[in-house]
Order: sequence, then structure tokens, then C-alpha cells
Amino acid sequence: MAEVQPPTQEQLDAYVRTRLALAGFDLTLLPEKADPATGVPTQAQVLASLRSFVASTPGAIAGWAAPATSPAYGQQASPPLLYPSITEAWTGKAEE
Repeated sequence: MAEVQPPTQEQLDAYVRTRLALAGFDLTLLPEKADPATGVPTQAQVLASLRSFVASTPGAIAGWAAPATSPAYGQQASPPLLYPSITEAWTGKAEE
């Protein structure tokens, strides 16, 4: 069996842009040049950060599936949370 090759930078960029578009995020709204006054990340910085994340993390989260009737609803109703205990405290579910 052939060894699986890691994706190229261009493939990762295409994947990131597609996922952002599916989530309704327009990457072109971010500036192309750094603005020290606001500290808003540039398009290149966001792509580099997300490319790094996608290249290193998906194996750890690939098995997660939302407990919902459809994937579209699941993304809205049950997002994976890094710190669920804090969110439960904020939403009042911690007292239940």
C-alpha cells in the first residue's frame, strides 16, 4: 500500500478557504497589510495559523460527531468546546 503524503501548502490553503466559506466567514474582509492600531490579523496570518492547525490537529478531533439529526444543525447546536465546564457555568447548566 502506498504511503499517504501530507497535503501541500496550496491544498491546505484551499481546504482552509473552503471551510471558512462554508462557515460564512469572508477572509477577504481582513486586511492584507498589518494594522498596528487595531491588531487585526492579516489574511496571510490567519491562513498561516489555520494551515498550521489543520496540519497538526485534525486527527485528534476527526472522530467527533454532533448528536443531531443533520450535520448543519449539529454545527450550530453542539459545537465542540475546549472548556465545557466554563461554558456550563456561564449558561447555568452547572447548577442542574
